Amino acid sequence: MKFAPLIRATLLVTAVAVLPAATSGLAAVDGRTSHEFDKLFTVYELVKQNYVDQVDDDKLLKGAIDGMLASLDPHSNYLDGPSLQRLETMIDGKYTGLGLSVVEDEGAVKIVSPFKGSPAEKAGLKAGDYITHLDGVLYYERDLDEAVSKMRGESGTSIRLTIYRPGRDEPFDVTVTRGVIELEPVTWELKDNIGVISVNEFSRDVGKDVNNALADLKKQAALKGGKLTGLVLDLRSNPGGSLDEAVALSDLFLDHGDIVSQRGRNASENQFYRAETMFKGDAAKGTPIVVLVDAGSASASEIVAGALQDQHRAVIMGERTFGKGSVQSFLPLDNKSAIKITTARYFTPSGHSVQEGGIVPDIRVPQMSDPDARARSQRAMRESDLRGHLVNEAALKDKDLETDKMDDPRFKVTAAELEKQGIKDFQLNYAITTLQRTAGKPALAATAGSTRKN
Repeated sequence: MKFAPLIRATLLVTAVAVLPAATSGLAAVDGRTSHEFDKLFTVYELVKQNYVDQVDDDKLLKGAIDGMLASLDPHSNYLDGPSLQRLETMIDGKYTGLGLSVVEDEGAVKIVSPFKGSPAEKAGLKAGDYITHLDGVLYYERDLDEAVSKMRGESGTSIRLTIYRPGRDEPFDVTVTRGVIELEPVTWELKDNIGVISVNEFSRDVGKDVNNALADLKKQAALKGGKLTGLVLDLRSNPGGSLDEAVALSDLFLDHGDIVSQRGRNASENQFYRAETMFKGDAAKGTPIVVLVDAGSASASEIVAGALQDQHRAVIMGERTFGKGSVQSFLPLDNKSAIKITTARYFTPSGHSVQEGGIVPDIRVPQMSDPDARARSQRAMRESDLRGHLVNEAALKDKDLETDKMDDPRFKVTAAELEKQGIKDFQLNYAITTLQRTAGKPALAATAGSTRKN
């Protein structure tokens, strides 16, 4: 998601109001659509005169704007009150609540991903779960912000969620205690000689944070008498964030070439982002990299995965990503409201649009340590499942999108067997052991990347 600077966006709106050319353009639009606006005003009058209860004008206006933007795609919407506060909170990175990223899916509240280390994750909530009731109250075809506000609350208080999980016969209740959610965009640890960097969201300074994490991992390895022989970049359940930070993170591991292109309605406004814009060369100095992704990896996560895959800098491992290949701009209307609207599509260096299809991993690795993984993988929600989503210009076929649901004969181990072996995260374990087996072979990424099918 790209947030246009508030001042710049305000100037754009003001310019439309004062420039004669823009004014005449608006007059032309008004002439072409005056009949339709007459119809809208007629409906407004009929509702005001005939609805069973007196209706507030603000409610009708908000409903009209909501409907207009919702007809475009799932990511364009009107923001005011709680919804605007929610967006600002995500930018600030601190609030009290459960630690969930949720969307409205056919009237229901669906979990995109729980934030790592959050009360929601500790309670066992998973991507793909549906929240049907909050404290026993059914939440279906209701305002998503109403549900979000209900889940927010004072730290230490609890809320009972009724969960429907695909693959299970019956819903079940989970009681979660709210906490202070301080989103840690970047965490890292050294496992033997392999560095593991988890990027949980693309908020401010993520590129610099990962650079600092990489430097610290190198120091830790040196103190143990060795060196960093591999790197796992974990982007699983990362719903995205700033386009600029996705570019900065990609640039960290690339010394040349394209990272991503952003293409809008007008060719003159297209933008191309290339390496060497922020960091000087590959900060990892050719160290083999595995990027972990899953169905919860979206938007900015897909930009990074796509750039490192197309440039043969990393092996992409895990599950097919969410498939959100569009860029949103934040345009304030006044101090209390704004619109978030889709202004462009983005493309990987090879010209591949991830819209609908997502990033296909070089090595598909299911999460075998999760007993519900298979059922959730088969029913995982992605961009192509959202009502009104943008269509991929390459006209992908459903069959092509479903190939990642096929069983792989290499992965037959059960969650119980992995637990006995002490493996809590099969995907991460598989990535680390792969890097350890191929230590000293920097051609790993280039070989795997060159065989990828778009």
